[in-house]
Amino acid sequence: MAALQLEQVSVFRYRGAERHYLLREIDWTVAPGEQWAVLGPNGAGKSTLLEVASARMHPSSGTVTILGGRLGRTPVAALRPRIAVVERRLSGRFFPTLTALEVVLTGVTGTTSLLPEAIDGTHVAEAHRLLAHVLADRFANRPFRELSEGERARTMLARALIVDASLLVLDESTAGLDLGGRELFLAALQRVASERPTVAVLVAGHHLEELPATISHALLLAGGRVVAAGPVETTLTDELLSACYGLPARVTRVDGRLFATTPRYAE
Repeated sequence: MAALQLEQVSVFRYRGAERHYLLREIDWTVAPGEQWAVLGPNGAGKSTLLEVASARMHPSSGTVTILGGRLGRTPVAALRPRIAVVERRLSGRFFPTLTALEVVLTGVTGTTSLLPEAIDGTHVAEAHRLLAHVLADRFANRPFRELSEGERARTMLARALIVDASLLVLDESTAGLDLGGRELFLAALQRVASERPTVAVLVAGHHLEELPATISHALLLAGGRVVAAGPVETTLTDELLSACYGLPARVTRVDGRLFATTPRYAE
């Protein structure tokens, strides 16, 4: 069974009487254990695609099946506990006095407030283990709001993983991080992938260097349409990346990581 399957999915909004498409006729299948990068220029539709893929948005047309449940027929409340979403925008919504450990524990109930009546010793032990796993245990008892952006990002990853999810969705989770914060976050993500090999992972971003070395597949999106999708070896090529971004691009791999540069060319 596929972890995610989109068939002829479109999302549009009306501007007066005219349809404005955010996504158009997307076909996409993700198998358990696959790790997908979703790449494309600003306005390509990456965030919209991940909102649909994580059951946070219904498509305007087409069918979406997530972990065996079809949107519109399966209650979203039954799907969401199996979907872990890392949202950086959520970082500013927690009560100011919560510690990093307490923020992780809010993931048990999917709230921004800590609900002690829903938390037991098993949850606390798992929160400590996850913080250690994402290289964040040393600041478990520090106020979350005092952490650096990189520390918050890793705490949010631990929060997402405290539920027994089968689909992990990350939307530009390393955006705004400095080099150290980005590399620590990617190291944490790779450790998670090795510990949970059957979890399907979707990572949206702008830059290849923001992807962990464990990424196995890529979907290139431009103007709400799929430019290419498949294993990284056949998808993240000079030609396809150039077509996606509309300028000459060169892809290189160093120690398992991918990088993209734009060679000099005449104006």
